[in-house]
Amino acid sequence: MTTLHFQVSWGDSQNTASFSEVSGLTMEADPIDYRGGADVSLSVRKIPGLRKYGNVTLKRGIAPAEGGNGLFEWYKTISAGTVQRRPVVISLLNEERKPVMTWKIRDAWPVKIEGPGLKATGNEIAIETVEFVHEGVEIEVA
Repeated sequence: MTTLHFQVSWGDSQNTASFSEVSGLTMEADPIDYRGGADVSLSVRKIPGLRKYGNVTLKRGIAPAEGGNGLFEWYKTISAGTVQRRPVVISLLNEERKPVMTWKIRDAWPVKIEGPGLKATGNEIAIETVEFVHEGVEIEVA
């Protein structure tokens, strides 16, 4: 399975964009050392503690789009004092563009939008970066 076909959407199906890179789909749980008072063994048990989720970073080349894609409007809600938490869905697609694996990110909101580095003598593609925080990931396999 190659990782070159994927799709990102947020909120509703109208907000879909193409990105060239997705990173940060990480989940981890902090282990807690525990030993009960009546435990006769001289060792601790490991039990799961708080779960943590890494920030998800999306990168894409900037191309003129009529009407935009809603990312900047979503980010502007932070400066208005209200954070709009939305689901973000990242789908790995097969050759027929059907989802093979899907990461559903719960209660996400953008914390960082980074514009491209501009250089008059360069010939690189202008890359925009968007970073989301969230409160959980669900993984579905088709």
